[in-house]
Amino acid sequence: MPHTPIPPQRRANARRMRSALTEAELKLWNAVRAHRLMGLSFRRQIPIAGYIVDFACPTHRLIVEVDGSQHGNDADLAYDRSRTARLEGDGWTVLRFWNDDVLRDIDGVCRHILTICGKERQ
Repeated sequence: MPHTPIPPQRRANARRMRSALTEAELKLWNAVRAHRLMGLSFRRQIPIAGYIVDFACPTHRLIVEVDGSQHGNDADLAYDRSRTARLEGDGWTVLRFWNDDVLRDIDGVCRHILTICGKERQ
């Protein structure tokens, strides 16, 4: 499947966002980076289908989004739904976690990711 062209401005924004992770994004990144989560390979803040996603595991076509309270209003919820529909239409599975979930229960978040990828711990 060919890649969706990414405008240079969006690509530059993704690069900038990699160095400005939120506290929750940083905590999740530290849990999944460098194949730390059962050998899964994640990338962060990468452009996919014209969007910048928080984390992606391309081999499992999995996207993980970490959402703050700003995602709770009606306009952002509608945008997130349409974005998720587009990504899922391209064959990706999209998981969304609230910042608080990541900060308070990183083990539970990681277990859920592993379950979706079919890599439950034995």
